Amino acid sequence: MKTLFVKTLAIFLFIITILFSNNANAQIKVGYVDSEIILKQLPESEKIKTELEALQKLYLDTIQTRENELKEKAEIFKTKYEEAQQLVSSGTVTSEEEIKKLEEELGNLQNEIRDLDEGLVLFKQKVQNELIQKQSELFKPIKEKVTKVIEEVAKKMKINFVFDKADGILIYGDKEFDITFKVLDQLK
Repeated sequence: MKTLFVKTLAIFLFIITILFSNNANAQIKVGYVDSEIILKQLPESEKIKTELEALQKLYLDTIQTRENELKEKAEIFKTKYEEAQQLVSSGTVTSEEEIKKLEEELGNLQNEIRDLDEGLVLFKQKVQNELIQKQSELFKPIKEKVTKVIEEVAKKMKINFVFDKADGILIYGDKEFDITFKVLDQLK
């Protein structure tokens, strides 16, 4: 969030500098688009959204299965623990060897539950990352298409800079106002 704010601030400062510099002969025109609205209106986006929802449902079903398995193991542990407590408190199990065997069995169940829980947490993280990556991968061609059209519209309308209202980033900038290499020359 901070990075986005800093980038947006830097871009606006750049534009303000250009607007108020004595070297700016032509009037600078700035425009913006809302990419969220554009993407929602495209039929390709609906297809991708449906595909992502199906993939998400598949992942959620797997997560639900793993959570159920974890709950079952926890219930088994609880039952075994209560049985062990009852056996020890009733005097049915008195020898050190039998107590040690019960402790070992409960310890193994506890380790199994911990491993299942850690595995579930890792799986959820992996799923989240894969969904983000898949979304990015699927939307990339559409975003490239939209960006190309934005550039064409900006050139026709003689707009120098186009920002995205949804992301707060520069989508198009007239190369005439790119000072990257001037800054590099000054740094050398």
